[in-house]
Amino acid sequence: MNTPLEVRNAPDALSLVWPSGETQRFAHADLRRACPCAACRSARLGGNTLEIAEAIRVREIAPMGYGVQLVFSDGHDRGIFPWRWFEQFDARR
Repeated sequence: MNTPLEVRNAPDALSLVWPSGETQRFAHADLRRACPCAACRSARLGGNTLEIAEAIRVREIAPMGYGVQLVFSDGHDRGIFPWRWFEQFDARR
């Protein structure tokens, strides 16, 4: 499993620094819209678009070994984001 060396939480984005030296940056709003929890996935699979304000922020990051649980400023805290998920994430989807 590829695990980042560092997780940085800036005011508007989360950044991961990978062992290869690559840094990925994820806007907080993009992460919230793509939350992998069952409720959010079900809504997206049902054709619903999650209306997420661009001003949303990641307030807390809880390490889970294989990824992180993110707590957002809207109170949503159910999604665990695996490292593999971050590697494959494309906000344009």
